[in-house]
Amino acid sequence: MDNLSFFDTPDGARIAYRIDGPEKAPVLMLSNSIGTDLHMWDAQIPAFSRHFRVLRYDARGHGASSVPPGPYSLAQLGDDVVALLDHLSIARAHFLGLSLGGIVGQWLGVHAASRIDRLMLSNTAAYLGPADVWDAPIAAVLQAKDMRETTQTFLRNWFPAHMLDAEDPLIVPFRETLLATNRHGLAGSWAAVQRADLRHDIARITRPTLVIVGEHDTVTAATFGEVIANTIPGARLHAFPAVHLSNVEFAEEFSEVIIAFLLSSQ
Repeated sequence: MDNLSFFDTPDGARIAYRIDGPEKAPVLMLSNSIGTDLHMWDAQIPAFSRHFRVLRYDARGHGASSVPPGPYSLAQLGDDVVALLDHLSIARAHFLGLSLGGIVGQWLGVHAASRIDRLMLSNTAAYLGPADVWDAPIAAVLQAKDMRETTQTFLRNWFPAHMLDAEDPLIVPFRETLLATNRHGLAGSWAAVQRADLRHDIARITRPTLVIVGEHDTVTAATFGEVIANTIPGARLHAFPAVHLSNVEFAEEFSEVIIAFLLSSQ
């Protein structure tokens, strides 16, 4: 059993979420990469839930959440987070987002700062290039007969060659999730990335922030994270010798870095 709960956003999306950890502990909210679901954080839950009440959710268009017609906007994805916090009567939470989740986290840090305590941005970017570079991949995923080619592309971008060559069991659930991902949800989310440019806005973020980069990340290069860390006042930077999913490649170390940041007296 997944122990999923659901709520409806003001604009009619149905969002799946799950809560783990002590009821009275501080809330730590986790936000996923495109093409994944809330299970991408499974390896972190035992450690995180010892200290925090962990709130995970499937972004609109992904996992058990509904797939509203796209394109989606970054403001919609950010508003989904605020609506979920409102639904659960959570005034303020720590927020950890990876990839697309990190872009959402930046938006929240700018536009919903009163709802965020500490902000953690992993393997992400404030800007991923001119909008027109996204037209071809969005069209391709919508026109493809299935998700197999897209899945292979994602896996090559997410994991190091040695894990792929060895058919590491850690990859299996990510492959299965990608194959089951609705193409319209994926394309709708890419559209949000396509129009996102937070390079100047993030200078206004005042929440304590940790930026995590993967030294071998080809999707959101380490330099992109360094720009974020250099732009947000007082932000910390931590690098892993990882590709895109630092929390999977270095699960234990990733959890330790996050917990240390959240428990520090910054």
